[in-house]
Amino acid sequence: MISRETKQQLIATHGKDAKDSGKPEVQIAILSARISDLTEHLKRHTNDHSTRQGLLKLVGKRRRLLDYLAATDIERYRSIIAELNIRK
Repeated sequence: MISRETKQQLIATHGKDAKDSGKPEVQIAILSARISDLTEHLKRHTNDHSTRQGLLKLVGKRRRLLDYLAATDIERYRSIIAELNIRK
């Protein structure tokens, strides 16, 4: 689980202000932080299948947000992909 401070930092970095958590870029950044945290957890606990299922759901949600962003504004999509180092 990501800390409150990390989440607030991601919102401030990718949003317009500290309370703008609705932009797709902010949601993608938060999901990416959670995904990396769960990936590290699963490297240590290989038989934790419920966490693996949750991880796959988060990856799917992030993929749908990225697809939406690519369809609406390709420049914002390219910038968030480069900034978060997400492969396509």
